[in-house]
Amino acid sequence: MASFDIAVIAGDGIGIEVMEETLRVLAVLEEYESDFSLNLEKFPWSTEYYLEHGRMMPEDGLEILKKFDAILFGAIGDARLPDDLTIWELIMPIRKQFQQYVNFRPVKSLPGIHSPLSNGEEIDFVIFRENAEGEYSTSGGTMFDGQAEEMAVQNVIMTRDGVEKITRAACEYAMKHGRKKITNATKSNVIVHTMKMWDKYLKQVVAEEYPELEVESNYIDALVAYFVQRPQSFEVVVASNLFGDILSDLGSGLVGGLGLSPSANINPEKEFPSMFEAVHGSAPDIAGKGIANPIAQIWSGALMLEHLGRLDLADRVTTAIEDVLREGEVKTADIGGTATTAEMGTAIITKIREQYEG
Repeated sequence: MASFDIAVIAGDGIGIEVMEETLRVLAVLEEYESDFSLNLEKFPWSTEYYLEHGRMMPEDGLEILKKFDAILFGAIGDARLPDDLTIWELIMPIRKQFQQYVNFRPVKSLPGIHSPLSNGEEIDFVIFRENAEGEYSTSGGTMFDGQAEEMAVQNVIMTRDGVEKITRAACEYAMKHGRKKITNATKSNVIVHTMKMWDKYLKQVVAEEYPELEVESNYIDALVAYFVQRPQSFEVVVASNLFGDILSDLGSGLVGGLGLSPSANINPEKEFPSMFEAVHGSAPDIAGKGIANPIAQIWSGALMLEHLGRLDLADRVTTAIEDVLREGEVKTADIGGTATTAEMGTAIITKIREQYEG
């Protein structure tokens, strides 16, 4: 039997609610698959944990997580703590210390979900966001706080190694999935140091190692417009940490919203565990109401299954999601319905059972 050790961090807000449905879905797969099991260990690391312990996770939290095959992450964020504190004490250390330099975000039309920007044509591309360096850095500082001369410096950190690795990951995906074009998100006309280096090594990797692929480079301001005007023209988009973050949220909007959008923080070498989370945040305005859409988190669980080598099970989950949306009888509020979080989870579970039982 293939057994995997999974760390579960539900976090704050709706993260707790959508994680519950994801675990229910995974449990159904275990019920039917005799050669598959998940050993789940839940960690209460969250705002509540911080308020009690003065930390978002224990001092040895990363050492604890290192032994797991993967991490399922819900959401983080609560008005009682600054967002930068919760992010930089929990999500960022995991992403950076575990070298999860690939943030993978699919942007795909789903049945039953109308996009005003699709023009009736399917949207299907992926974003590879560099996830371990770039604009999201604590390098910098402030001076003269509160004075007229107050100043702040925030440094962007890019390395040749980082640019080459995210480019290779994107190209490997393109080759494996029959994609022909890599779109480079840049702004090297005005960001003349880091982005020029980004362009240089991205283009070099593609030209020397993946000559079958075409590179299209777009300045980020034009690229966001092209996402709206011609989303069907994209196949694999490669972007820096900040640009990728913005583009992936726009991509979510193209195909129905954040409630439908999964993501994966991947360490391709599998030296460290990868982490799988919905694109959306903790949504404190609807937390506790039981109306959050669990699809993004459930789909993130499917990405985890694929990463663990069980593409067959991942396909069962995504097929069930599509079947539910295609029928359109169960929809949460964000996609025009009245179903609860649990009702959507149950509908997806029902479709998985139908796959097994015919």
